[in-house]
Order: sequence, then C-alpha cells, then structure tokens
Amino acid sequence: MKVLLDIKDNKVSFVMELLNSLNFVKVKPLSDDKAELMSNIKEAVDELNSIKEGKLKGIPAKDLLDEL
Repeated sequence: MKVLLDIKDNKVSFVMELLNSLNFVKVKPLSDDKAELMSNIKEAVDELNSIKEGKLKGIPAKDLLDEL
C-alpha cells in the first residue's frame, strides 16, 4: 500500500526518522511539484467519480471543444 503524507515542516525530521526506523516501511520523499501533480490528479479523479455518481453535472466534450 502507498500513502501520501502531508507533514508540517517542523515535524519532518521526526517523522522521517520514525519511518526509517521501521524495517517494513520504504520511504521515498516526493518533490513539491510531484506532490502537487498527484494531488491534482486525485482531485480530478474524485470529480470524475462524483460526475459518474450524479453528484456533479459534467460538461459535454463538444461544448468544451466549441469554446476553443
């Protein structure tokens, strides 16, 4: 399982030390750009799922193309 954590700057060293001390956990820090990209993708997938469930109204692709 993979987990993305958002840690306050003043607690990063503590959390990293804790995670590194666990032999069953692999730690791989993400750059800010990559973390933002992952967050944006997750938000887009959540929005798509809400549209599929009928909680949000989608915009037809034709209407999007007509705007260009």
